[in-house]
Amino acid sequence: MPRRLAYTTLLIPDYDAAIAFFTVALRFRLLEDTRLTPTKRWVVVAPAQEGGALLLAQPGTPEQAALIGRQGGGRVWLFLHTDDLDADLEHLQAHGVHLTETPRDEAHGRVVVFTDPWGNRWDLVEPRLARP
Repeated sequence: MPRRLAYTTLLIPDYDAAIAFFTVALRFRLLEDTRLTPTKRWVVVAPAQEGGALLLAQPGTPEQAALIGRQGGGRVWLFLHTDDLDADLEHLQAHGVHLTETPRDEAHGRVVVFTDPWGNRWDLVEPRLARP
């Protein structure tokens, strides 16, 4: 099997709230939700298109809990590509997702930064190649 990055762990305070955000506001697919212990679940979500997946994890220690929303150190650290930025923006705004700026053109495409409910910063990118 070729090597690939399968999951990125995202610390979240509540499994069900995170599943709702990712499956409704971001339109990700829920790939797995398996109870491991009374308080721990294996929850994996991914965009409808091919690519990486997120393993949603509730913190196991106070140190981990302190990192919720700050895993990127205040920088954008999650990048979501789209082939229709305008339609996705409309959907995100209809679901109350906070945009930190207006869309801008960059050499690699159109970009807008948004935050998830916990404060993680994301780039929503329509790569230049995706546009006609």
